[in-house]
Amino acid sequence: MADTTVTTAKPRAAGARKKRRFSRWHLLLMPLSLLFMLPLVQMLLTSFTANGEINRFPPRFLPTSLHISGYVRLFQDAPVARWMLNSLIVSGVAIVSHVVLCSLGGYAYARLSFRGRGVAFMALLATIMIPTQMLMIPTYFMFSKLGLINTLGSAFVPFLASAFGVFLMRQFFLSLPKELEEAGRLDGLSTLGVLVRIVLPLARPALATLAVFTLLNSWNDLLWPLISIDDPNKFTIQLGLINFQGAHHVDWQELMACNVVATAPLILAFLFAQRQFVATMSMSGLKG
Repeated sequence: MADTTVTTAKPRAAGARKKRRFSRWHLLLMPLSLLFMLPLVQMLLTSFTANGEINRFPPRFLPTSLHISGYVRLFQDAPVARWMLNSLIVSGVAIVSHVVLCSLGGYAYARLSFRGRGVAFMALLATIMIPTQMLMIPTYFMFSKLGLINTLGSAFVPFLASAFGVFLMRQFFLSLPKELEEAGRLDGLSTLGVLVRIVLPLARPALATLAVFTLLNSWNDLLWPLISIDDPNKFTIQLGLINFQGAHHVDWQELMACNVVATAPLILAFLFAQRQFVATMSMSGLKG
């Protein structure tokens, strides 16, 4: 009798899990997701379409034939590989510094007790509301005094840390049980040792999410590199994209090919970290 009960209960539980995975919301979200993917699909198709066919009226969504000439001209006419390397350097430095500095700041605001912690945290959050454009002129003069203008350093120094990153890590640290850290201190670990050996290994989803946000901000930033960098060899990929837009003529196939090359790393990074991204959003919202 006992064996019969077990063998009949498992299929029911599996069926219940399958029912929970699909809901009526999916019927609404799936068409919306296709709608949001439409510009990406159009960009990809245009990069493989001949210029004569792109400018034809009425326009066609699907090309009659696929061409890679846009990608060939892209790497022949411009130092795209150099621009991609510059963007990787700028984003890599920004991600590493964000992970280190924002983790330290977030843990201090979440776990350490010091006078004025609440006021300091509110002041930190208030800086999020300051428009970036207001800071560009004083930042330019400061970087000019430091000799950073027209260097890669001018592109990544503003992204070394952010108030949002500290806030995100603080919210995630608050969701972790304090008992784990107290057990570490009983074993003789210092505060920094508890952070490095116990807290940060548990905070991998939050760190992955912070890395994705930092990558998006630093990779897609155009305005500040446009102000601070003049040398074409120091261009980031977003800054280099401007060169493909002329005043009287635009090579749409080449421009869309460059957009595909510039967007591909962001899509790969999000696909790699999407599970950690969802986990962080759910856990960091448990406590305010």
